[in-house]
Amino acid sequence: MGQNTLMSTDFHFPGQKSVYKGKVREVYTLQNDLLVMVATDRLSAFDVVMPKGIPYKGQILNQIATKMMKDTEDIVPNWLLATPDPNVAVGKACEPFKVEMVIRGYLSGHAAREYKAGKRMLCGVPMPEGMKENDKFPEPIITPATKAEKGDHDEDISREDILKRGIVSQADYEVLEKYTRALFQRGTEIAAKRGLILVDTKYEFGKTKEGKIVLIDEIHTPDSSRYFYTEGYEQRQAKGEPQKQLSKEFVRQWLIANNFQGLEGQTVPEMDDAYIDSVSERYIELYESITGDTFVKADVSNIHERIGQNIFNYLNNFQ
Repeated sequence: MGQNTLMSTDFHFPGQKSVYKGKVREVYTLQNDLLVMVATDRLSAFDVVMPKGIPYKGQILNQIATKMMKDTEDIVPNWLLATPDPNVAVGKACEPFKVEMVIRGYLSGHAAREYKAGKRMLCGVPMPEGMKENDKFPEPIITPATKAEKGDHDEDISREDILKRGIVSQADYEVLEKYTRALFQRGTEIAAKRGLILVDTKYEFGKTKEGKIVLIDEIHTPDSSRYFYTEGYEQRQAKGEPQKQLSKEFVRQWLIANNFQGLEGQTVPEMDDAYIDSVSERYIELYESITGDTFVKADVSNIHERIGQNIFNYLNNFQ
């Protein structure tokens, strides 16, 4: 197919103060404490951005996050004001907390690797003896990570260290924990209705000028969360087989099989058009499984122009 993809943006909005370009999202800060967040089609794995974009990936992530924010705003306030374009979210500027709130319902991914290495504490939280990979924890555990400056990996940190180092005050941290548990509970219920298990996820929070703590960034997307299929979960666990996953883990596995894990001296393997289209199709399948909605492809004939036009129209009416 060789679709048009959005690899970067270069907008100049009225009242624009700054631009931050993350691995996947580009964030424009405007006057009046407005943030315009554009989800590109860039694909990041092992903290490396792949050379080619994935058609519709930005739209998929943005629309899942938007739907999940709407489905949780009754329990946790969030930063979102509007989505003037399928790839765009507009919201209130916040001061982000410098921790990511990771919550795990199952022994998977990083937690499983640590467990296999003989560790029984993760971020100061004990993990029970006798578990095997992908078993359910008795209770979900919160294992925070400090948000890395550009290029560095995020690091595990305990609640005690966060408070001791003054990264977050105790009063605020208690709110973050409460919100994290409430969101994970709601996310688990939403997933269950779709025949999915929400395995683990991360949430990010910020504080508005008025001092209100709100959920920011993305939520319950395949880039920030891991899902298993409910059907066959018990049988696969009983047989010690790998679980069927719904996350971007399949991209990581392909990269590992092609000798790439983001290590020094390794070259990113070439993704041909057929593989890129297959990744795009997997993301569409993820979208439909997670939301229960049919995915409607946005017009990508001139994606940069479409996005710019939609944002400018929104800002003109917003003033």
